[in-house]
Parts: sequence; C-alpha cells; structure tokens
Amino acid sequence: MRLRIDLGYDGQAFSGWAKQPDRPSVQDSLESALATVFRVERDQVKTVVAGRTDAGVHAVGQVCHVDLPEALGVRLDDANELARLTKRLRGALGKDNHVWIHEVSAAPEGFDARFSPVARRYEYRIADSHALRDPRLAGHTVWRDEELDMASMNTLGQALLGLHDFAAFCRAREGATTIRELQEFSWLRDEQHVLVGRVVADAFCHSMVRSLVGSAVAVGAGQLSTDDVLRLRQEGARTSAWKTMPAHGLTLMEIYYPDPEHLAERAEQTRAPRRLPAD
Repeated sequence: MRLRIDLGYDGQAFSGWAKQPDRPSVQDSLESALATVFRVERDQVKTVVAGRTDAGVHAVGQVCHVDLPEALGVRLDDANELARLTKRLRGALGKDNHVWIHEVSAAPEGFDARFSPVARRYEYRIADSHALRDPRLAGHTVWRDEELDMASMNTLGQALLGLHDFAAFCRAREGATTIRELQEFSWLRDEQHVLVGRVVADAFCHSMVRSLVGSAVAVGAGQLSTDDVLRLRQEGARTSAWKTMPAHGLTLMEIYYPDPEHLAERAEQTRAPRRLPAD
C-alpha cells in the first residue's frame, strides 16, 4: 500500500532531508511520526522523496511516498480515513515541529515520488541594496550589500536553458549524471524589491540550484559575463569562478507530475541513463 505525502518544512531546523547520525532531519522526524501513527517499528516505514534538500533549504511543496504493509489494513479508498490519517500524522509530529503535512493521499498506480516527476520548481530570494530588508524573512532571504543588475541575470538565465551537462554547477557524486534540462531560470522583484529567482528543471544534481544562483549573482554584480558562464559550463567541470549561495535563501516550491496514466512510463524514463544528443 503506497501513500503519497505532501508536506513543507522550515529548513533551518534540520540538517537536510536525509537521515544523518545524531543530527535532526526531515526524514527522521517524518518516519518517527509515521511509525507512531501506525504502531510499527521504524524499519517498516521508509520514505522516498522527490528531492533531497540540503541542510537549511526550505520546502513548501515537497512530496514523498511510503509503502505500508497490507496487514495494517489502511483503507486507501476511504477519503475520511485519509483525512483522519493526515490529522493524526500532524499530531504525531507535534505542535513545535517545523514540518507541516499538507495532505496524505493514496498514490496512483505507478507513482514514484522520486522518479515520476517531470519537473521541480525552486525559488531563491535575495535582498540587495535596492530591496527592503524585512527582518521577519531574514531566515528565508539572503542579504547582499551591492545592487544587482536583474536584466543581466535574466539574460544569463535565458542563455543557460535547455538540455546540457551542468557539471560546472554540481558537486560530483560517483556514478551520478550531471545532464539536466533547465526549463526556466528567471528573476523578478517583488513588492519589497527583493529579487526572487524562479528555477525549474526536470531534475537537479547536488547543489545545482544554489550554484546557478551564484553564477547569476556574479553576473548581476558585474564580476562575470554571460559568455564567461557559458564557457565554463561548456568545459564540463566543477568551477570556483562563482560562489555557491547560502542554503537559507532557497525553497522547494513545487513538484510536477504527469497524468496518472503516464506515471510509470515517466519513472522508467527517469531511471534510464541520460545522454546529450549528438551534434
């Protein structure tokens, strides 16, 4: 029996999504709560997440799934039971926990929280010298002393789009591909003139979003040109030409899934080895 869990969390309270020895994590909090709700041992509730956020990164639209033993007898076709389950899971997490459960639902056939998505959307907030700095949002916004040129940052974002090897922006992981399709990378200023970056891709490799934002900040500050960044991307190796931005400015906003009839097909496509098209 597979459950889909939609949730959000304040990343400042955690060392990231993934369980780590002697450090608080979103996964550990959630799995402990699930074990309490279903009165089972912890090893019987293993969550699989759409995107493993780093320490300090927030989420409002995270998704995970968990497979439950059928012996538990959960009625996945009963909307009232699922609503009660959502409420009980919130209660097991506790009022002081920094995780919020939006909804618990029955996962459609073929659904895989990690492999079925077609895209993920992140948001990054920067208050430069042109922006109003709201202390209440300091834990979710990076403050910069200089004024950044948003037009130059958008020019870079447009130039980076498409299917490419983003190794220049990723921390290497053995056996992991760095080929990704960047679908949107754009900037606007909100009502307080805070720069808000919108980053959408089919998937992201480790630290890719914060590194992309770092390259945009370098261009916006006049330290690099768009051509410089494109040249470094083409070289296909991790670079120190720009800084990876702090985690607290980043929030996972939304996970996009295909229609239910295409979930299994999408998961199979995602698991297949990725290659760039031949010139």
